[in-house]
Amino acid sequence: MSEIELRGLPTVFVATVEFVDGAERQQAALGADLAAVYVEHPIQDRTDAEMNDIAERATEELLAKLVGTEES
Repeated sequence: MSEIELRGLPTVFVATVEFVDGAERQQAALGADLAAVYVEHPIQDRTDAEMNDIAERATEELLAKLVGTEES
C-alpha cells in the first residue's frame, strides 16, 4: 500500500478489530503510516446481509480517510 500511496493514489486498508495490534506493529516495523478502518470481528461466517450492514457502517469512515477529511 505504501508504494501505491507514493504514486499519488490514496489507500485505506480494512481489517477486523481483532487485528488492530498486529496491524499497528507491522506498520511500525515497516515505518509505514497507513489509514485503516477496523470493522467488527469475526466476519468469516457472516451472511451477505450482515456483511452488507458491516460495509455500510464502515463506508463513511473509509471514504473520509480516502479523501483526507479524517486522520489515519
